[in-house]
Amino acid sequence: MSASSNSSKIKFGTDGWRGIIADDFTFPNVRKVTRAIASYLETAYSKDRPVLIAYDTRFLADQFARTAAQVLADLGWTVKITDRDCPTPVIAYNARHLNSAGALMFTASHNPAPYCGIKYIPDYAGPATPEITDTIVANIESASDELPSSNPSGAISTFDPKPDYLQFIYTLLDVERIRSAQLKVKYDALYSTSRGYLDEVLQHSGTQLESFHTWRDVLFGGGMPEPKGEQLVGLVEAVRRDQADLGLATDGDSDRFGIVDEQGNVLTPNTVLLVLARHLIKNKGKSGAIVRTVATTHLLDNLAAKYGLPIYETAVGFKYIGEKMRETTVLIGGEESGGLSVIGHIPEKDGVLADMLVAEAIAYEGKPLSQLVNEAIAEADGPLYNKRLDLHLTESHKTAVIDSYTKNPPTEVAGIKVKEVGRKDGIKLYLEEGSWVLLRPSGTEPLVRVYLETNSPEKLTQVAQEMESSIAKLEAVAV
Repeated sequence: MSASSNSSKIKFGTDGWRGIIADDFTFPNVRKVTRAIASYLETAYSKDRPVLIAYDTRFLADQFARTAAQVLADLGWTVKITDRDCPTPVIAYNARHLNSAGALMFTASHNPAPYCGIKYIPDYAGPATPEITDTIVANIESASDELPSSNPSGAISTFDPKPDYLQFIYTLLDVERIRSAQLKVKYDALYSTSRGYLDEVLQHSGTQLESFHTWRDVLFGGGMPEPKGEQLVGLVEAVRRDQADLGLATDGDSDRFGIVDEQGNVLTPNTVLLVLARHLIKNKGKSGAIVRTVATTHLLDNLAAKYGLPIYETAVGFKYIGEKMRETTVLIGGEESGGLSVIGHIPEKDGVLADMLVAEAIAYEGKPLSQLVNEAIAEADGPLYNKRLDLHLTESHKTAVIDSYTKNPPTEVAGIKVKEVGRKDGIKLYLEEGSWVLLRPSGTEPLVRVYLETNSPEKLTQVAQEMESSIAKLEAVAV
């Protein structure tokens, strides 16, 4: 192993490996991880199937992708690399459509500009399951970071993944219905891979469109490619100024959505999931299971019960939702962090499709989005109120907290009885009155995330205060 490579720094999280460019995310480490992925490919695919490679708009992402292509070609694989930066759902769709041996995607998603990442997407077009990523991780230690021994450029070709993806997306949307609504839409690309995709779909769907930040900027305008409130100030202003029907955005690799209603409210992913689940049932006559992660709103459970649909709860990470989508008919699957997929689509989250489905819902109903939100919440016996606490603790304090809640979970929180304790992912306290609390320790930093949902703002405050207080007390027992 060369001095420039350090495999101890290569840590795979819930969705691949991310690191800081020029610190741990280096060309030698990319070669090493690519060879580890190739070792897995040897066990799962024949070499008559191409490996696809794509990348987002980050600094050097295209060069990292080209490096991986050379390594794979040197190992005897045929490689098809995208002709420009590309959304994750687009390369995922093509991984299945082109009968590939899967795809490598170079992205750090919504992370800040100094980060890059790599994830492997199998040919079923969804996130790699833990069995696959565990195998890849086990291969890393013995993988070489050396330069390829040859330069087999003939085995590497470029391709445009857009036409086939767009053709497929249009089969999932009622384009004529959206056209007839003549929606006024504002779109903030946030310098992401969705530019040239989402705006093209919006134009094809007859919207009156204004777009922002539709060029590559490796610094993301000094912000983050994350479609949340603080990054969408300009989009909110544009929606309000021109009385638009809708504001849309995506994250860096376009697998997460950002939605602004006609009043300029940035909708939470929980709210969008609820609106779209109802839209698919009510307006499009679709049926199937609703799948959500442990950290996602239980309003989806209420809606599922109302329509007699199965509800499944998974661990955090879209790979678990994708797995369920491959096992059974899923109407909609999603997570509170802003990813979703729907019936008929690939088992991968897709911000482009999510954004368009919101436009479609408005077109079907002929009502403002804020009204659709209120109707969906009322139908699901809401509202419920959510909060997330990010508690930065020492490692010993973090361990003490998880230890205490695992061995001696409370019987009540802020006077609300605990009905059940779940351990699917972290520790989840299912309370009476539809409330719940989830504690999830970070696997990579001294941090415990506490997710809360209750049926009143007052209770939310009380539960949050009690959780913070009880966690603070455990510092004394931390060794």
